Amino acid sequence: MPLIFQYDFMIRAFLAGIVVAVIAPLIGVFLVVRRYSLLADTLSHVSLLGVAAGAVFRFNPMVGAIAVSVLAALGIDRLREKRKMFGESVLALFLSGSLALAIVLLGVSHNLNVNIFSYLFGSIATVSAGDVRLVAVLGVAVLAATILLFRKIFVVAYDEELAKAGGLPVRALNTALMLLAGITVSLSIRVVGVLLVGALMVIPVLTASQFSKSFFKTTVHSIALSLIAVIAGLFASFYLDIPSGGTIVVIALLMFAASLVGKGSRE
Repeated sequence: MPLIFQYDFMIRAFLAGIVVAVIAPLIGVFLVVRRYSLLADTLSHVSLLGVAAGAVFRFNPMVGAIAVSVLAALGIDRLREKRKMFGESVLALFLSGSLALAIVLLGVSHNLNVNIFSYLFGSIATVSAGDVRLVAVLGVAVLAATILLFRKIFVVAYDEELAKAGGLPVRALNTALMLLAGITVSLSIRVVGVLLVGALMVIPVLTASQFSKSFFKTTVHSIALSLIAVIAGLFASFYLDIPSGGTIVVIALLMFAASLVGKGSRE
């Protein structure tokens, strides 16, 4: 057995990482189609408020991250739907506001029971058995819901007016997508960190779109690329003793650069 799998924390990291590697681009592909890629970055920063609340009030930071991220996702969608504010303005409002609140909460607490840096940048060594169970249960739920609603959510993300004309429940499907995005972002921060979640959700999708000819193939290929990035990143992180989140995203970026070179040579 390779040395890396003789450590329980690495086995937990791989289990959580594989789940995240599947669901992150699966939801990210809809955000890219909808031209809402920055939503992932916004929700990741919002989730930090939940982590801070968990640290201050002594409950599981992951639970706090999920709750706050889901509520924010629903709030963002409601403001967007009512057209009271431009999409970019809504994202900026939630991102800056939640980050400010998180800083205040952390500032007033003098006895933190959580390493906040592990949530900012990701840390394979701090993924607990409870984290793995939570990621697995909610990850499977996200995967099942997305497969069930795949075609309908795609139509809504691609063209809401077309979806309405086809009789689809656009508002309910938008709500479902926002819920799935909020949960996915929160689960991903344990592996890649708050600052890099958006990259894992978007970069594999952009890479796959360089050579895939259909939405379904782009989705499948982006998941495959994400799995490669996460697994290779965890191996590199362990053997080179470097941060897991940054390593995973750097590998994803290298694959994107390779796809651009390959596409350019074909043209």
